[in-house]
Amino acid sequence: MGKYKKLSHVIYKCEYHIVWVPKYRLRILKGAIRDLVEADIKMLCEWKSCEVQELNVQEDHIHLLVSVPPKVSISKLMGTLKGKIAIKLFKSYPKLKKKPYWGNHFWARGYFVSTVGLDEDMIKKYVKYQEKEERRVEDQQQSFDF
Repeated sequence: MGKYKKLSHVIYKCEYHIVWVPKYRLRILKGAIRDLVEADIKMLCEWKSCEVQELNVQEDHIHLLVSVPPKVSISKLMGTLKGKIAIKLFKSYPKLKKKPYWGNHFWARGYFVSTVGLDEDMIKKYVKYQEKEERRVEDQQQSFDF
């Protein structure tokens, strides 16, 4: 059970693969901008009680594998990440805002998200085993009933 995390009333394993891009998929995430984005993603995820498992900031897109507690919605997490990082980038690099194609939007609209689940065969075996185990327990209880 080492892969599972605990909160006061829940045990969970909620992992997501998220990908998003700068507006017009410009190859701008390099050098100091890349470092700032990477550091801020880690800091904001920690602030939201999320655990970054893998992070890959490429010149024109970002891959993030993150464990998210059930109380945090993916849409709110992405709103926080994209919003806070864009604000910080525009404050740190005012020239970015002056380019006519940026406006107040650094990131493209939307993002890709996919759950990272357990192996399907493992789940099928677990479900099959649980059914047999429940039947065995029921049979045992019925033998005690008079």
